[in-house]
Amino acid sequence: MGLSGIVAQILLLRELLISFLGNELTLGIILANWLILEAIGSFVIGKSVEKVKRKIEVFVFFQLFFSLTLPFAIYLSRIFKNLLLTTSGEGLGFSPIFYSSFLILLPVTLPHGALFTYGCKLYSQYIRKDASSIGKVYVLESIGSIIGGLLMTFLLIQYLNSFEIALIISLINALISTILIWPAPKSSNHPIKIALWVLSGFLSFVFAYSLFPQTSNAIHLSSIRSQWRNLNVIHNENSIYGNLTVTKRGEQFTFFNNGVPSITTPVPDIASIEDFVHFPMLFHEKPESVLILSGGVGGMIHEILKYPVKRVDYVELDPLLLKLVQKFSTPLTQSELSDKRVRTHYADSRFFVKRTHDRFDIIFVGLPAPQELQTNRLFSSEFFNSAKQKMNPDGIVVLTLPGSLTYLSPELRDLNGCILDTLKVVFRFVKIIPGDVNLYLASNSNQFEKVTTEEIIKRFGARKIQASLFTKSYLEFRLHGRWMKWFLQSMERKGTHINSDFRPIGVFLSLSHWNALFSPYLTGIFKWFEGFSLQISIAFMILFTLLMAFIFIKRPHLSRQSIPYAIFATGLAGMIFNLGLIFTFQIFYGYLYHQIGLLIATFMFGVALSSFFITQRLDRIKRDSLLFLKIEMGIILFSFLFPFVFSIPSQYLEIPAVSLLIYPVFLIMSLLSGASIGLQFPLATKIYLGTPTKGGTFGHTAGLLYGADLLGGFLGGLFGGILLLPILGLKESCFMMAMVKISSGILFLLFIRTHKVN
Repeated sequence: MGLSGIVAQILLLRELLISFLGNELTLGIILANWLILEAIGSFVIGKSVEKVKRKIEVFVFFQLFFSLTLPFAIYLSRIFKNLLLTTSGEGLGFSPIFYSSFLILLPVTLPHGALFTYGCKLYSQYIRKDASSIGKVYVLESIGSIIGGLLMTFLLIQYLNSFEIALIISLINALISTILIWPAPKSSNHPIKIALWVLSGFLSFVFAYSLFPQTSNAIHLSSIRSQWRNLNVIHNENSIYGNLTVTKRGEQFTFFNNGVPSITTPVPDIASIEDFVHFPMLFHEKPESVLILSGGVGGMIHEILKYPVKRVDYVELDPLLLKLVQKFSTPLTQSELSDKRVRTHYADSRFFVKRTHDRFDIIFVGLPAPQELQTNRLFSSEFFNSAKQKMNPDGIVVLTLPGSLTYLSPELRDLNGCILDTLKVVFRFVKIIPGDVNLYLASNSNQFEKVTTEEIIKRFGARKIQASLFTKSYLEFRLHGRWMKWFLQSMERKGTHINSDFRPIGVFLSLSHWNALFSPYLTGIFKWFEGFSLQISIAFMILFTLLMAFIFIKRPHLSRQSIPYAIFATGLAGMIFNLGLIFTFQIFYGYLYHQIGLLIATFMFGVALSSFFITQRLDRIKRDSLLFLKIEMGIILFSFLFPFVFSIPSQYLEIPAVSLLIYPVFLIMSLLSGASIGLQFPLATKIYLGTPTKGGTFGHTAGLLYGADLLGGFLGGLFGGILLLPILGLKESCFMMAMVKISSGILFLLFIRTHKVN
């Protein structure tokens, strides 16, 4: 169950990201829907286990339903845009993303959530009937999640398409169902049992037949053609970094990365490429060494090579992208990648800048606005400082942000203002060339500041650059002072925002702009979020705790609900810790995908190990409430200490000894984060079942506590990456988690006092 769940989750996340042109908000919505539906399945559907007589048959029914709907959900996630009457590459607003992902995930997640509750009851019925049975099922599910996550990261994604993976998982579930429902002696057989056994055998045959290459490829290609209707798809392939699709129209190739067009060749978007390349190259007196951080192939390198440069270093994260560019090559891409001056590096851009010993005249950041934590790492003050150290004395760093020459909306103004403020903190001089895409050039060179429009026109003529768009008239038009005057007037605002690694406010502002484009009716909510602070969250937690304490005093029997609240709070904190670890690891080491997979596996290993440890000793623990309270205090202390462990500035990682020492710290912190969740869950089941109050059955307890855990993860996944971490920052987010756990600890103390438990 654990293995199937994590594989299904990763598959559907990846597939929906392609359709939703994924960003941090999209990820949060999909993950949140997954967790809340699992919680509903576990608690609402799962609690029926106490009333059902034929529990094993219902368990098998849910397992077969899950196995049947998983491939269907993969297919639906590709074609649903046809049902919404939208086109490939068209962005969607918050509402269609929410309800479409909810409906696609629903038939998969509801039965999977119910499996946990039924599994706990069956384990207690057939093996051991005590509180430890729920903990042991929790341990086994965690182990399955570890194995499934590692298989997906290191094996399945690299060699199989999504349908092949889904069909394998469905086949395994169907085969297990066949074994579980295997007919016993005739006296104990029942028509329902026989029917389910026949159905599981039939589905096993269907899934096995569908796995033959001819069948699975036909399903895969049919869904791809529907997904990219009106576009001639000639190639579709997954890498560990995402999905790459190649379309062809006439002689024109377009390369889509997770549904977003990234390269068009042999005739690219000439206007944007020429703007991006030629302005910076002309502002520099003699550019000889150039660094391109993503997006170089397909026109950009071609334009740079028109200058007498000696070296162009091109950094791209995903090797598969350039492999496909070379497979579907054109004269343009062939000339770019075969030029002896061009050196290609497959690496994380931030990691490359930190580690390279070379220095550059111009550094191009070829990524869009920082809509997620990964991209934000190239728009933070820490990155700009790293880039400054790798620039020659007259060096220039170049980036773009969305803009307009007619109207800057508040969201557009705030986003541009945030990155402008951040650049000004690091560089002495920042020039902006306003347009539909705003071009930012930053440098510490006095020569850069003195460059005039006349000098730019003079250099353009002297260097004899052949361009499609760039002319003397165009340069005069774009560099006219009225545009800059209008831009500065439009950018007037109160206060400043500095975008940093540990307070990535740029991510939130990018998402706010994205939301204003596609879901303008939610603009007020994003504005309210922008004013969110640690003080507000502390005040809310104090009021909430006082209110719940008053209710528990007036109605003592309700104080037992402090236990699921504590599990909810731990699930929330665990998700925030996990997100914090992943994005801090990215900041320090770059997007080393396999090692991030190891980080998640370590987190799950902590959950499984601590759950197993406490479950094995559950019968011998006498003062379980006191131990539960001690774990609460431990999580509170961990929340306070967590951000300070990583307070070491990332630039010190260039020292090999520091880099070597901090790496195991990540693994230890990930292990401890998982252990904090794993320790509490089995103990909570024993305390909840041991309290003499109506509703303390195995099914009710398993569903309630597992649902509370998932609900906490739901809120952490939804708001952690788009609200807490970007707006509050890592330190304040962890402090907020400490406040949440203090609240749950106080209410649990009230429960102990009310029920006089040990």
